[in-house]
Amino acid sequence: MGHTARYDEDFYAWTVDQAARLREAASSGANLPVDWENLAEEVESMGRSDRRALGNQLARVLEHLLKLEHSPARLPRRGWKLSVVDGRRAAIDILNDSPSLRAKLDEILDPAWARGRKDATGSLKTDTISDDAVPADCPYTIGQILDEDWWPANRHGVA
Repeated sequence: MGHTARYDEDFYAWTVDQAARLREAASSGANLPVDWENLAEEVESMGRSDRRALGNQLARVLEHLLKLEHSPARLPRRGWKLSVVDGRRAAIDILNDSPSLRAKLDEILDPAWARGRKDATGSLKTDTISDDAVPADCPYTIGQILDEDWWPANRHGVA
């Protein structure tokens, strides 16, 4: 990293930067009674936690967007929409706290899609929706996924 990442501006970048600096201090032979490697690992794990939380929120949003698009069911739609709204807000909060995670969205989105798709198709089977009806690759853009005003059209005409 070319500059010092600021804790209050980008938490994820700060954790990566600080872990690298701790490892540099350890390799320089700093004569302090500090467990440098484990301390660096703990700082890094805080950043991974934000990344994991973002992936979890995206998976939840994707699961419910898929249900909204593919399910003929009417009653659970309100709960699915509320889950999408909440998941979008949580994902945006994480991205606001750690803007450098935006550069990693493509690599975070792939496993989130796989998880969201699996969860959606598992529960949609009760509505006679097959795995084949849901695409293997994410059909939504990250802009759509995070856009509070965007909703997929339901394939059964359910509003």
